[in-house]
Amino acid sequence: MSVRLPLFIAKRYLLAKKSHNLIDIITWISIIGISVGAFALIVVLSAFNGLEQVISSMSSRLTPDLQIAAVKGKTIDMTAFPMAQVKAVQGVEHLIPTITDDALLRANDKQHIGQVKGVGAEYMMLNRVKAVVLGDGQWTEGNNDFAVPGVGVAWHLGINAYSPYAMVRVYVPKRGDASQMSLESSFNSGVLTVQNVFQTEQELDEKMVLVPFDWLSGLIEYDHKATQMELFLAPDAEVQKVKKEVIAILGEGYSVKDQQEQQATLNKIMRSEKWAVYVILTFILILSTFNVVGSLSMLMIEKRKDTEILKAMGADKRLIQKIFIHEGLLISVAGGLIGLLLGILLVLLQQKYGFVKFGTGGNYVVDAYPVLLKMKDVLLIFATIFVVGCTSSLLTVRHAMRRN
Repeated sequence: MSVRLPLFIAKRYLLAKKSHNLIDIITWISIIGISVGAFALIVVLSAFNGLEQVISSMSSRLTPDLQIAAVKGKTIDMTAFPMAQVKAVQGVEHLIPTITDDALLRANDKQHIGQVKGVGAEYMMLNRVKAVVLGDGQWTEGNNDFAVPGVGVAWHLGINAYSPYAMVRVYVPKRGDASQMSLESSFNSGVLTVQNVFQTEQELDEKMVLVPFDWLSGLIEYDHKATQMELFLAPDAEVQKVKKEVIAILGEGYSVKDQQEQQATLNKIMRSEKWAVYVILTFILILSTFNVVGSLSMLMIEKRKDTEILKAMGADKRLIQKIFIHEGLLISVAGGLIGLLLGILLVLLQQKYGFVKFGTGGNYVVDAYPVLLKMKDVLLIFATIFVVGCTSSLLTVRHAMRRN
Protein backbone atom coordinates (compact mmCIF):
# COMPACT_ATOMS: atom_id res chain seq x y z
CA MET A 1 0.00 0.00 0.00
CA SER A 2 2.87 2.37 0.79
CA VAL A 3 4.17 1.96 -2.76
CA ARG A 4 0.77 2.63 -4.39
CA LEU A 5 -0.28 5.47 -2.07
CA PRO A 6 1.83 8.25 -3.73
CA LEU A 7 0.61 7.18 -7.18
CA PHE A 8 -3.01 7.04 -6.00
CA ILE A 9 -2.89 10.53 -4.51
CA ALA A 10 -1.02 11.87 -7.60
CA LYS A 11 -3.78 10.52 -9.89
CA ARG A 12 -6.43 12.17 -7.74
CA TYR A 13 -4.55 15.49 -7.91
CA LEU A 14 -4.22 15.19 -11.71
CA LEU A 15 -7.88 14.38 -12.38
CA ALA A 16 -9.54 16.43 -9.64
CA LYS A 17 -10.68 19.98 -10.37
CA LYS A 18 -8.29 22.58 -8.96
CA SER A 19 -9.37 25.64 -7.04
CA HIS A 20 -7.56 27.79 -9.60
CA ASN A 21 -8.36 27.18 -13.27
CA LEU A 22 -4.90 28.46 -14.18
CA ILE A 23 -3.33 25.28 -12.77
CA ASP A 24 -5.60 23.12 -14.95
CA ILE A 25 -4.74 25.23 -17.99
CA ILE A 26 -0.99 24.97 -17.39
CA THR A 27 -1.31 21.21 -16.79
CA TRP A 28 -3.06 20.72 -20.12
CA ILE A 29 -0.54 22.96 -21.85
CA SER A 30 2.19 20.71 -20.39
CA ILE A 31 0.47 17.55 -21.66
CA ILE A 32 -0.10 19.06 -25.13
CA GLY A 33 3.50 20.32 -25.33
CA ILE A 34 4.96 16.90 -24.54
CA SER A 35 2.44 15.28 -26.92
CA VAL A 36 3.62 17.51 -29.76
CA GLY A 37 7.26 16.66 -28.99
CA ALA A 38 6.58 12.91 -28.92
CA PHE A 39 4.46 13.16 -32.09
CA ALA A 40 7.24 15.01 -33.93
CA LEU A 41 9.89 12.53 -32.77
CA ILE A 42 8.08 9.39 -33.92
CA VAL A 43 7.02 10.91 -37.26
CA VAL A 44 10.46 12.33 -38.12
CA LEU A 45 12.36 9.19 -37.08
CA SER A 46 9.93 7.04 -39.08
CA ALA A 47 10.45 9.31 -42.10
CA PHE A 48 14.22 8.85 -41.82
CA ASN A 49 13.69 5.08 -41.56
CA GLY A 50 11.59 5.15 -44.72
CA LEU A 51 14.13 7.18 -46.68
CA GLU A 52 16.93 4.91 -45.48
CA GLN A 53 14.99 1.85 -46.59
CA VAL A 54 14.32 3.29 -50.07
CA ILE A 55 17.92 4.43 -50.62
CA SER A 56 19.37 1.17 -49.31
CA SER A 57 17.05 -0.94 -51.45
CA MET A 58 17.96 1.06 -54.55
CA SER A 59 21.71 1.03 -53.99
CA SER A 60 21.70 -2.64 -52.95
CA ARG A 61 20.39 -3.69 -56.37
CA LEU A 62 23.85 -3.19 -57.87
CA THR A 63 25.58 -4.10 -54.62
CA PRO A 64 26.43 -7.81 -54.33
CA ASP A 65 25.42 -9.76 -51.26
CA LEU A 66 29.13 -10.40 -50.63
CA GLN A 67 32.13 -8.72 -52.22
CA ILE A 68 35.60 -10.29 -52.23
CA ALA A 69 38.73 -8.17 -52.69
CA ALA A 70 42.44 -8.71 -52.19
CA VAL A 71 43.87 -7.48 -48.89
CA LYS A 72 47.19 -6.57 -50.55
CA GLY A 73 47.23 -5.07 -54.01
CA LYS A 74 44.37 -4.03 -56.24
CA THR A 75 43.66 -7.15 -58.28
CA ILE A 76 42.73 -10.80 -57.83
CA ASP A 77 44.46 -13.44 -59.94
CA MET A 78 41.52 -15.40 -61.35
CA THR A 79 43.72 -18.40 -62.21
CA ALA A 80 44.70 -18.82 -58.54
CA PHE A 81 41.32 -17.97 -57.04
CA PRO A 82 39.38 -21.02 -55.69
CA MET A 83 36.26 -20.32 -57.74
CA ALA A 84 34.97 -23.89 -57.70
CA GLN A 85 35.17 -24.11 -53.89
CA VAL A 86 33.40 -20.77 -53.35
CA LYS A 87 30.68 -21.64 -55.88
CA ALA A 88 30.12 -24.93 -54.04
CA VAL A 89 29.16 -23.11 -50.79
CA GLN A 90 25.47 -23.64 -50.09
CA GLY A 91 23.49 -20.48 -50.83
CA VAL A 92 25.81 -19.09 -53.53
CA GLU A 93 23.96 -18.66 -56.84
CA HIS A 94 26.42 -16.53 -58.82
CA LEU A 95 30.13 -15.79 -58.49
CA ILE A 96 30.99 -13.03 -60.95
CA PRO A 97 34.42 -11.40 -61.47
CA THR A 98 34.26 -7.63 -62.02
CA ILE A 99 36.70 -4.82 -62.70
CA THR A 100 36.11 -1.34 -61.27
CA ASP A 101 38.41 1.59 -62.04
CA ASP A 102 38.35 5.38 -62.34
CA ALA A 103 37.96 6.73 -65.83
CA LEU A 104 37.55 9.89 -67.88
CA LEU A 105 34.35 9.77 -69.92
CA ARG A 106 33.79 11.87 -73.04
CA ALA A 107 30.81 12.37 -75.34
CA ASN A 108 29.32 15.24 -77.34
CA ASP A 109 32.33 17.50 -76.59
CA LYS A 110 31.63 17.03 -72.88
CA GLN A 111 33.67 15.13 -70.32
CA HIS A 112 33.01 13.69 -66.90
CA ILE A 113 35.17 11.90 -64.34
CA GLY A 114 33.58 8.71 -63.11
CA GLN A 115 34.06 4.98 -62.85
CA VAL A 116 33.74 2.07 -65.25
CA LYS A 117 32.68 -1.34 -64.04
CA GLY A 118 33.46 -4.32 -66.23
CA VAL A 119 30.83 -7.04 -65.92
CA GLY A 120 29.94 -10.16 -67.89
CA ALA A 121 26.73 -11.24 -69.59
CA GLU A 122 25.81 -13.26 -66.47
CA TYR A 123 25.80 -10.04 -64.42
CA MET A 124 23.43 -8.30 -66.82
CA MET A 125 21.03 -11.25 -66.63
CA LEU A 126 20.53 -10.87 -62.86
CA ASN A 127 16.98 -9.85 -61.97
CA ARG A 128 18.14 -7.14 -59.58
CA VAL A 129 20.26 -5.58 -62.36
CA LYS A 130 17.43 -5.82 -64.89
CA ALA A 131 15.22 -3.97 -62.40
CA VAL A 132 17.38 -0.82 -62.52
CA VAL A 133 18.22 -0.82 -66.24
CA LEU A 134 15.67 1.30 -68.09
CA GLY A 135 15.21 -1.05 -71.01
CA ASP A 136 16.91 -4.20 -72.24
CA GLY A 137 20.48 -3.12 -71.49
CA GLN A 138 22.12 -6.52 -71.79
CA TRP A 139 24.76 -7.95 -74.09
CA THR A 140 25.84 -11.37 -75.20
CA GLU A 141 29.28 -12.83 -75.72
CA GLY A 142 29.11 -12.20 -79.46
CA ASN A 143 27.85 -8.63 -79.16
CA ASN A 144 29.89 -6.97 -76.42
CA ASP A 145 30.49 -3.38 -77.44
CA PHE A 146 27.72 -1.73 -75.43
CA ALA A 147 27.88 0.55 -72.37
CA VAL A 148 25.11 1.20 -69.86
CA PRO A 149 25.79 4.46 -67.97
CA GLY A 150 23.93 5.77 -64.95
CA VAL A 151 21.29 8.41 -65.65
CA GLY A 152 23.48 11.04 -63.98
CA VAL A 153 26.45 10.22 -66.22
CA ALA A 154 24.21 10.36 -69.29
CA TRP A 155 22.93 13.77 -68.21
CA HIS A 156 26.43 15.17 -67.61
CA LEU A 157 27.59 13.96 -71.04
CA GLY A 158 24.43 14.93 -72.87
CA ILE A 159 23.81 11.34 -74.02
CA ASN A 160 20.47 10.25 -75.46
CA ALA A 161 20.61 6.56 -74.63
CA TYR A 162 17.86 5.73 -77.10
CA SER A 163 19.67 7.22 -80.08
CA PRO A 164 21.34 4.56 -82.29
CA TYR A 165 24.36 6.87 -82.65
CA ALA A 166 24.94 7.51 -78.92
CA MET A 167 28.53 6.69 -77.99
CA VAL A 168 30.92 7.25 -75.10
CA ARG A 169 34.71 7.25 -75.16
CA VAL A 170 36.41 5.83 -72.08
CA TYR A 171 39.92 6.83 -70.99
CA VAL A 172 41.71 4.74 -68.35
CA PRO A 173 45.29 5.28 -67.09
CA LYS A 174 47.99 3.15 -68.66
CA ARG A 175 49.78 0.77 -66.35
CA GLY A 176 53.36 1.84 -65.55
CA ASP A 177 54.99 5.26 -65.91
CA ALA A 178 54.03 7.56 -68.75
CA SER A 179 56.74 9.70 -70.32
CA GLN A 180 54.40 12.58 -71.21
CA MET A 181 51.28 13.89 -69.58
CA SER A 182 48.78 13.68 -72.44
CA LEU A 183 45.68 11.68 -73.23
CA GLU A 184 47.47 9.76 -75.97
CA SER A 185 50.57 8.76 -73.99
CA SER A 186 49.14 8.35 -70.47
CA PHE A 187 45.72 6.81 -71.19
CA ASN A 188 44.26 3.91 -73.08
CA SER A 189 40.95 4.72 -74.71
CA GLY A 190 38.09 2.94 -76.37
CA VAL A 191 34.64 3.74 -77.71
CA LEU A 192 31.40 2.00 -76.79
CA THR A 193 27.87 2.38 -78.09
CA VAL A 194 25.47 3.42 -75.35
CA GLN A 195 22.58 1.01 -74.85
CA ASN A 196 20.07 2.34 -72.32
CA VAL A 197 20.86 3.66 -68.83
CA PHE A 198 20.39 2.47 -65.27
CA GLN A 199 18.97 4.29 -62.26
CA THR A 200 19.64 3.48 -58.59
CA GLU A 201 20.76 6.09 -56.07
CA GLN A 202 22.15 9.48 -57.04
CA GLU A 203 25.81 9.01 -56.09
CA LEU A 204 26.14 5.83 -58.15
CA ASP A 205 24.06 7.18 -61.04
CA GLU A 206 26.40 10.14 -61.43
CA LYS A 207 29.67 8.21 -61.64
CA MET A 208 29.19 4.63 -62.85
CA VAL A 209 29.17 3.13 -66.35
CA LEU A 210 28.66 -0.61 -66.85
CA VAL A 211 30.85 -2.00 -69.64
CA PRO A 212 31.72 -5.53 -70.86
CA PHE A 213 34.29 -7.32 -68.71
CA ASP A 214 36.48 -8.57 -71.57
CA TRP A 215 36.49 -5.18 -73.27
CA LEU A 216 37.61 -3.37 -70.10
CA SER A 217 40.10 -6.11 -69.24
CA GLY A 218 41.83 -5.56 -72.57
CA LEU A 219 41.67 -1.77 -72.30
CA ILE A 220 43.11 -1.68 -68.80
CA GLU A 221 45.66 -4.43 -69.60
CA TYR A 222 44.51 -6.92 -67.01
CA ASP A 223 45.29 -10.49 -68.01
CA HIS A 224 43.06 -12.98 -66.15
CA LYS A 225 42.61 -10.50 -63.32
CA ALA A 226 39.69 -8.84 -61.55
CA THR A 227 39.43 -6.16 -58.89
CA GLN A 228 36.51 -7.86 -57.11
CA MET A 229 34.69 -11.17 -57.04
CA GLU A 230 30.99 -10.58 -56.43
CA LEU A 231 28.73 -13.18 -54.81
CA PHE A 232 24.97 -13.13 -55.32
CA LEU A 233 23.12 -15.43 -52.95
CA ALA A 234 19.84 -17.31 -53.01
CA PRO A 235 16.89 -15.41 -51.45
CA ASP A 236 16.72 -17.79 -48.47
CA ALA A 237 20.48 -17.90 -47.85
CA GLU A 238 21.91 -16.75 -44.52
CA VAL A 239 24.40 -14.06 -45.51
CA GLN A 240 26.53 -14.21 -42.37
CA LYS A 241 26.73 -18.00 -42.49
CA VAL A 242 27.84 -17.95 -46.14
CA LYS A 243 30.30 -15.18 -45.33
CA LYS A 244 31.96 -17.25 -42.60
CA GLU A 245 32.28 -20.26 -44.92
CA VAL A 246 33.78 -18.15 -47.70
CA ILE A 247 36.30 -16.58 -45.31
CA ALA A 248 37.29 -20.06 -44.12
CA ILE A 249 37.95 -21.08 -47.74
CA LEU A 250 39.86 -17.94 -48.79
CA GLY A 251 41.99 -17.36 -45.70
CA GLU A 252 43.62 -14.07 -44.69
CA GLY A 253 44.62 -12.94 -48.19
CA TYR A 254 41.12 -11.73 -49.03
CA SER A 255 38.54 -9.45 -47.45
CA VAL A 256 34.85 -10.38 -47.61
CA LYS A 257 32.25 -7.63 -47.08
CA ASP A 258 28.48 -7.84 -46.86
CA GLN A 259 26.15 -5.08 -48.12
CA GLN A 260 26.22 -3.15 -44.84
CA GLU A 261 30.02 -3.04 -44.91
CA GLN A 262 30.10 -2.09 -48.59
CA GLN A 263 27.72 0.81 -47.91
CA ALA A 264 29.32 1.80 -44.60
CA THR A 265 29.75 5.48 -45.54
CA LEU A 266 26.16 5.89 -46.74
CA ASN A 267 24.76 4.13 -43.65
CA LYS A 268 26.93 6.21 -41.34
CA ILE A 269 25.77 9.47 -42.92
CA MET A 270 22.10 8.52 -42.69
CA ARG A 271 22.40 7.38 -39.08
CA SER A 272 24.24 10.58 -38.15
CA GLU A 273 21.50 12.72 -39.71
CA LYS A 274 18.80 10.72 -37.97
CA TRP A 275 20.35 11.00 -34.52
CA ALA A 276 21.18 14.69 -35.02
CA VAL A 277 17.47 15.34 -35.61
CA TYR A 278 16.64 13.17 -32.59
CA VAL A 279 18.91 15.28 -30.36
CA ILE A 280 17.39 18.55 -31.66
CA LEU A 281 13.82 17.36 -31.09
CA THR A 282 14.77 16.05 -27.65
CA PHE A 283 15.95 19.55 -26.70
CA ILE A 284 12.56 20.87 -27.82
CA LEU A 285 10.93 18.20 -25.66
CA ILE A 286 13.04 19.33 -22.69
CA LEU A 287 11.83 22.90 -23.23
CA SER A 288 8.25 21.59 -23.11
CA THR A 289 8.88 20.22 -19.61
CA PHE A 290 9.22 23.79 -18.28
CA ASN A 291 5.42 23.85 -18.33
CA VAL A 292 5.50 20.74 -16.12
CA VAL A 293 7.77 22.59 -13.71
CA GLY A 294 5.33 25.50 -13.54
CA SER A 295 2.34 23.22 -13.09
CA LEU A 296 4.04 21.24 -10.31
CA SER A 297 5.18 24.36 -8.48
CA MET A 298 1.69 25.87 -8.48
CA LEU A 299 0.11 22.56 -7.45
CA MET A 300 2.49 22.21 -4.49
CA ILE A 301 1.50 25.67 -3.32
CA GLU A 302 -2.21 24.88 -3.66
CA LYS A 303 -1.92 21.54 -1.85
CA ARG A 304 0.10 22.88 1.07
CA LYS A 305 -2.82 22.27 3.46
CA ASP A 306 -3.16 18.71 2.21
CA THR A 307 0.51 18.03 2.84
CA GLU A 308 0.20 19.39 6.38
CA ILE A 309 -2.71 17.03 7.01
CA LEU A 310 -0.68 14.11 5.63
CA LYS A 311 2.22 15.01 7.89
CA ALA A 312 -0.11 15.12 10.89
CA MET A 313 -1.29 11.62 9.93
CA GLY A 314 2.30 10.34 9.97
CA ALA A 315 3.49 10.92 6.40
CA ASP A 316 7.19 11.75 6.17
CA LYS A 317 8.94 14.13 3.80
CA ARG A 318 9.88 11.31 1.44
CA LEU A 319 6.23 10.33 0.91
CA ILE A 320 5.27 13.95 0.15
CA GLN A 321 8.08 14.14 -2.41
CA LYS A 322 6.97 10.91 -4.08
CA ILE A 323 3.42 12.22 -4.48
CA PHE A 324 4.47 15.27 -6.48
CA ILE A 325 7.20 13.38 -8.40
CA HIS A 326 4.52 10.90 -9.48
CA GLU A 327 2.32 13.85 -10.43
CA GLY A 328 5.01 15.19 -12.77
CA LEU A 329 5.61 11.73 -14.21
CA LEU A 330 1.90 11.26 -14.87
CA ILE A 331 1.77 14.53 -16.81
CA SER A 332 4.85 13.57 -18.87
CA VAL A 333 3.73 9.99 -19.52
CA ALA A 334 0.18 11.07 -20.42
CA GLY A 335 1.51 13.60 -22.91
CA GLY A 336 4.03 11.11 -24.28
CA LEU A 337 1.46 8.36 -24.78
CA ILE A 338 -0.99 10.70 -26.53
CA GLY A 339 1.74 11.98 -28.87
CA LEU A 340 3.10 8.52 -29.58
CA LEU A 341 -0.34 7.04 -30.33
CA LEU A 342 -1.22 9.87 -32.70
CA GLY A 343 2.20 9.66 -34.36
CA ILE A 344 2.01 5.88 -34.76
CA LEU A 345 -1.49 6.19 -36.23
CA LEU A 346 -0.30 8.78 -38.76
CA VAL A 347 2.76 6.69 -39.73
CA LEU A 348 0.68 3.52 -40.19
CA LEU A 349 -1.86 5.38 -42.33
CA GLN A 350 0.95 6.83 -44.45
CA GLN A 351 2.50 3.36 -44.86
CA LYS A 352 -0.81 1.90 -46.03
CA TYR A 353 -2.40 4.72 -48.03
CA GLY A 354 0.49 7.12 -48.80
CA PHE A 355 -1.70 10.23 -48.63
CA VAL A 356 1.32 12.57 -48.15
CA LYS A 357 2.73 12.85 -51.68
CA PHE A 358 6.05 14.27 -52.85
CA GLY A 359 4.28 16.53 -55.30
CA THR A 360 3.00 16.60 -58.86
CA GLY A 361 5.00 16.99 -62.02
CA GLY A 362 8.20 15.42 -60.72
CA ASN A 363 9.89 12.15 -61.62
CA TYR A 364 10.17 10.55 -58.20
CA VAL A 365 11.32 7.06 -57.32
CA VAL A 366 8.30 6.65 -55.02
CA ASP A 367 5.04 8.60 -55.23
CA ALA A 368 4.35 8.96 -51.51
CA TYR A 369 6.72 9.99 -48.75
CA PRO A 370 8.27 6.76 -47.40
CA VAL A 371 7.93 6.01 -43.69
CA LEU A 372 8.85 2.97 -41.63
CA LEU A 373 7.78 2.44 -38.03
CA LYS A 374 10.33 0.70 -35.81
CA MET A 375 9.47 -0.52 -32.33
CA LYS A 376 12.93 0.39 -31.02
CA ASP A 377 12.22 4.04 -31.94
CA VAL A 378 8.92 3.93 -30.03
CA LEU A 379 10.67 2.49 -26.96
CA LEU A 380 13.50 5.01 -27.26
CA ILE A 381 11.09 7.97 -27.41
CA PHE A 382 9.05 6.69 -24.47
CA ALA A 383 12.23 6.15 -22.44
CA THR A 384 13.39 9.68 -23.34
CA ILE A 385 10.08 11.17 -22.19
CA PHE A 386 10.18 9.14 -18.98
CA VAL A 387 13.75 10.18 -18.15
CA VAL A 388 13.11 13.85 -18.99
CA GLY A 389 9.85 13.87 -17.00
CA CYS A 390 11.38 12.07 -14.03
CA THR A 391 14.41 14.37 -13.93
CA SER A 392 12.41 17.61 -14.21
CA SER A 393 9.89 16.45 -11.59
CA LEU A 394 12.58 15.31 -9.17
CA LEU A 395 14.54 18.57 -9.44
CA THR A 396 11.39 20.71 -9.13
CA VAL A 397 10.03 18.88 -6.08
CA ARG A 398 13.37 18.79 -4.26
CA HIS A 399 13.94 22.49 -4.87
CA ALA A 400 10.42 23.39 -3.69
CA MET A 401 10.72 21.20 -0.57
CA ARG A 402 14.04 22.78 0.36
CA ARG A 403 12.56 26.26 0.02
CA ASN A 404 9.61 25.31 2.20
